[in-house]
Amino acid sequence: MFLAESSIQLVPDGTLLLHLVVVGLMVVVLNRTLLKPINRILSEREKSVLGREKEAQRMFQEREAKLKAYNSALRDARSEGYRLLESARAVALKERDEKLLLYKEELRQLVTVEIQATRQQEEEARRDLEAKATGISNVISTRILGRPTT
Repeated sequence: MFLAESSIQLVPDGTLLLHLVVVGLMVVVLNRTLLKPINRILSEREKSVLGREKEAQRMFQEREAKLKAYNSALRDARSEGYRLLESARAVALKERDEKLLLYKEELRQLVTVEIQATRQQEEEARRDLEAKATGISNVISTRILGRPTT
């Protein structure tokens, strides 16, 4: 019996209804005074964070677009620079080839003039040698024959 007297018996009575009403009233009061403002603040904070996240994504996309545009412009500038260098190189090679042709033509003309001068000198030397050979043969004939030859 001792056990039966000290044990707690859960028998519903009128206080249970009072407790339920108090808990319900507390839920309503706490909901209006504490939970709704906290939920509103949390909702605003979430919206703000989402807005900032979207702004960050937008800025990231803008950065990516600008980076692509920069790289494209840099690539275009490099290719334009290479094209200009190649164009200048082609012009320089063309000028060099033209100068080489001009120098070759001048050299050919100079060689032609020198060849003609050498042929003239050769012809003069031949005539001079023939004249001297004739003179020497007359002297030799005169000495051998002892009389002048004509």
